[in-house]
Amino acid sequence: MNKIILGFTGLLSSGKGTVAKYLETKYQADTFRYSTILRDLLNRIYLEQSRDFLIKMSECIRTTFGENTLAKAIAGDAQAATNNLVVVEGIRRMADIEYLSQLPNFVLIEIFAEPKTRYERLTKRGENSDDNTKTYEQFLEDHKRSTELSILDVVKHATEHIDNNGSMENLHAQLDALVKKYAS
Repeated sequence: MNKIILGFTGLLSSGKGTVAKYLETKYQADTFRYSTILRDLLNRIYLEQSRDFLIKMSECIRTTFGENTLAKAIAGDAQAATNNLVVVEGIRRMADIEYLSQLPNFVLIEIFAEPKTRYERLTKRGENSDDNTKTYEQFLEDHKRSTELSILDVVKHATEHIDNNGSMENLHAQLDALVKKYAS
């Protein structure tokens, strides 16, 4: 199998992390996540991993070092990966796909789910320090932030779409079909 790079985009709590974990576990995919870089930096300077701080760190890096700084880093990681299946999770900006789309066998995939479903997932998982206490209204307000608005442009370029409104079995079946389609 030639190396394939599956890039996942989608709105807040659409299932990008769940998809990455599944593909990593079942297919031994190398996985890369934009927020890992940001979380590492926040940890290093002893700041909490709130959504607000993640966004501020991203904006600071992009403003100071260039809009495409994180995009170049992730594309470089994906290119250097040794496994035949590579997953890039959390594509949010057009600069992200600009570099990834230059790599052979890159596929952009949108994951989508209804807002209420995504809200329930967000508050249940509590990935960020402020997720467990977030109201539905606050969740909807988060969609007006630059990091979410930019996704609306990115999804227009997706060539594949995963519906994550159903069961975990349904999600896994869609992912297995996707891997089979591009791995053959």
